[in-house]
Amino acid sequence: MTRPIDTRRLADAATSGLVLLLALGATATSDVLTAQAAPTGAPTGAAAPATLLLVPDRVFTATEDSARTGWVVLVRGERIVAVGPRTQVRAPADARVVELRGTTLIPGMIEGHTHLFLHPYDETSWNDQVLKESLSLRTARAVTHARATLMAGFTTARDLGTEGAGYADQGLKQAIEQGIIPGPRLLISSRAIVATGSYGPKGYASEWEVPQGAAEADGVEGLMRAARDQIGHGADWVKVYADYRWGPHGEALPTFTEQELHTLVEVAASSGRKVVAHAATDEGMQRAVRAGVAMIEHGDGGSAETWRMMAERGVGLCATLAAVEATARYAGWREGAAPTARMVQKRAGFAAAIAAGVPMCVGGDAGVYAHGRNAWEIELMVAAGMPAPTALRAATSGNARLFGLDGRLGSVREGLLADLVAVEGDPTRDITALYRVRLVLKGGAVQK
Repeated sequence: MTRPIDTRRLADAATSGLVLLLALGATATSDVLTAQAAPTGAPTGAAAPATLLLVPDRVFTATEDSARTGWVVLVRGERIVAVGPRTQVRAPADARVVELRGTTLIPGMIEGHTHLFLHPYDETSWNDQVLKESLSLRTARAVTHARATLMAGFTTARDLGTEGAGYADQGLKQAIEQGIIPGPRLLISSRAIVATGSYGPKGYASEWEVPQGAAEADGVEGLMRAARDQIGHGADWVKVYADYRWGPHGEALPTFTEQELHTLVEVAASSGRKVVAHAATDEGMQRAVRAGVAMIEHGDGGSAETWRMMAERGVGLCATLAAVEATARYAGWREGAAPTARMVQKRAGFAAAIAAGVPMCVGGDAGVYAHGRNAWEIELMVAAGMPAPTALRAATSGNARLFGLDGRLGSVREGLLADLVAVEGDPTRDITALYRVRLVLKGGAVQK
């Protein structure tokens, strides 16, 4: 069972400034360091030494389901240079040894569906965030959200839409890459593409033209222009809403024809990018899959036929279990009560997708709930029946493979980037160990 969430406490903790400082240049008196918290205000991204020997109790490489007891990881600069039993890994004389007793070392986790420019809906509604919060305020929040995500052990994140904040995610990504602010490696999609009249904010007098939370486009030419606009503004993925709640009674129904979606996929592919589709209805999902999208987000209404089609074509599913449970909590549902109808549907679809062999992405729709709580999606996947090692692999090497990053990161292997996280305990046996993050390395640089 999962625990209730106090989003304000989580937000406070995420921005409290407790980061791990391994000031190795100032500790020449000892070659053995034990990770511990630095005082509030300590700098992030402290320069890594030439070589680090990380000595946890065990290593989960994300290439197999078990953790290897007694293994160590040797890092030189930004790369992993050796992994294996301590007796077999030869560290140079100048290596700094970081003792991580009681921990499991895992790859940096990858968040597959986040919105860094949103904050929990029980704090401020989505409508009010889009219409009443300034871009400068939302960007300031996004900076703290990026840091909270990194400190939670997620060294890479795919942001699937700024939700009214325009192209600000490009600047956020650049600030992280240039070392101006701490945060995960970002894959961005800027302004998601929606059909005219389908999205929001809604509920305002018809004579007003209300600023939208996404980019409206229609028809083949309109979608081509919108996709190229996102690409030109630095989008790594093109996101489209294949359906939305715009039916006669507010129900979700498809928004674009299959031909329109196919055009979008074709344009994105010509620039070396893929399309990810928000789709909650079975018809919306099928149109998107037939059109060639790489991934479906949510997938609430998927049928057995749709799951088979996705599995055959290698189309991933990002189920966003956490978003559904978070909104249920905001509406009054509490732990221990009977699950809501949406929760039942979501869990059933998730189980059916797994049974059909659909590639599973890990992404909870953070922003609907607190950033820094990203591991909640993994916990819920385990609660829904996925074995803990499988869920952990999905959040690391699995997401890396789905996002085309597996040659760079996602597992603990020689030659990959040293994106590494130490958590207290063994997450292959107790997935909640993921909340107890003791050390975060991103490209070999200590972040926490």
